[in-house]
Amino acid sequence: MTPTTTTRRTFLTSAAAIGAAGLFPGGIGMLRAQEGSVLNLRLDGDNSILDPGYMVGGTEIEAQKQCLPFLAEYVRDGDTFSWQPTAHVTRLEYVDDTHIEFELAEGLVWSGGHGTLKASDVAYSYARMKDSEWSGYFDALETVEVTGELTGTLVLNKPFAPFIMVTLCHGPGAIVCEAATEAAGGRFTTDFPAVCGPYTYSATPGQRAVFERNPEWTGPAPGYDRVVAHVITEVQAAELAYEAGEIDCTELGPDSLARYSNEMPEGTAITTAGQLQYMWMGMNTQHPKLQDLKVRQAIQHAVDVDSILAGAFAGTSAKSHGIVCPGLLGARSDHGYSYDPARARELLAEAGVSGLTLTLRTLNWQERLLTAQIIQANLAAVGISVNILPMESGPFWEMGMEEAGDTWQDLELWIMRFATVPDPYEATQWFISEQVGVWNWERWTSEEFDSLYEQGLSETDTAARESIYVRMQEIMDETGAYVWINHEPETYAHKTSIDVVAAPSGELNYHRFKPV
Repeated sequence: MTPTTTTRRTFLTSAAAIGAAGLFPGGIGMLRAQEGSVLNLRLDGDNSILDPGYMVGGTEIEAQKQCLPFLAEYVRDGDTFSWQPTAHVTRLEYVDDTHIEFELAEGLVWSGGHGTLKASDVAYSYARMKDSEWSGYFDALETVEVTGELTGTLVLNKPFAPFIMVTLCHGPGAIVCEAATEAAGGRFTTDFPAVCGPYTYSATPGQRAVFERNPEWTGPAPGYDRVVAHVITEVQAAELAYEAGEIDCTELGPDSLARYSNEMPEGTAITTAGQLQYMWMGMNTQHPKLQDLKVRQAIQHAVDVDSILAGAFAGTSAKSHGIVCPGLLGARSDHGYSYDPARARELLAEAGVSGLTLTLRTLNWQERLLTAQIIQANLAAVGISVNILPMESGPFWEMGMEEAGDTWQDLELWIMRFATVPDPYEATQWFISEQVGVWNWERWTSEEFDSLYEQGLSETDTAARESIYVRMQEIMDETGAYVWINHEPETYAHKTSIDVVAAPSGELNYHRFKPV
């Protein structure tokens, strides 16, 4: 967004207020009075697939953290993150480079009469993950050896030191109930077949997800009796709901982050989870209009990213040079192209292309639309017409997936942001050859990239690992399929009376919130 002006701020406030005013019939104050300690939060959309093997991620991971067992969880130490065992385990440790032993806590019960949490549930869960859409997280896992009802060993097929941080702490590390999942047909969507965590889960589509204290949970009590996560798709509406006292915590958009940084509202604190987001504009290398490398390179040279950072993000985010985020091994300070409209025109002329018209798809969010409009103006300056197609989250996240329909065939340009974890390996997995038609929507393949990906899994030398991830990003530059944009901080405004806990990639962990 551009720096705030009175006219546009007034417009956004009025429009968002209309949307926010009807969110909570009867008022949230009444809910609190009637129902004990209630935490009111925001969802940016409905949770559509809670199954860790087939989820989109984001708030679905937040739901898993409240209702399913994990072996490990993130803990913050200043500006860095490490891990600790969760309340579901009493022991989790490496015994050598390829063996991690665990012992589950006794007496933790699955809902629905499905018995206690067992090591066999861990083995079942991770075996099914190796055959899921999130299988890349488990490339380093050979098997889970069950050594007792509550004990087992994770056996890695090669040394991979970040396994606990990358896999076990994140959403794919969720453990499901074998009996309940099989009874549900082996997969599930909008309901957990069984829970074993601090909260139970229910949802009203388009309105809210509700997390109630689980009466069968014998672990540490959560800080709040009830968490109500309201579906508020527009971040501006969520900010207004927060400022009106209707919700207790919300993600801040870049414009409000800049405003809050200058003048903090009374009783408000800001928590920044991390900068582990990477945003880019992608190009479908197989689309007839974009098959010529010179055309894609022309687009790379035509986009003024600095103007996007100033105009759409109010200068609150770091400029991106690839998929590896600031502070991680392999993060770059430059990339393989520059803003050069004259060179863009030359490349288009060399390709014999004129009068090109493209469609740019984006989530229907304010900063994404502003980004798209700046790109539209940049490309118009070199003779490329761009039609912007705003989309809601459901169809947007399916548009490049072959199993979801034929939209992938029509994809030309899109604005995408992924979140990652505190290791460069995780970001690279989405762009290997086997991800074409799944998450590699740019649809290119590279034997060198695939080989480096495998090397990065087992390399333990820090300098060698860094060179691997730098080279992988160079290969991505060379495809011409990416315009790197930014690394947004995942920042939350919340009441000073609440201690907020978030993963480095931004997912909130509701049961670890505490009243201050």
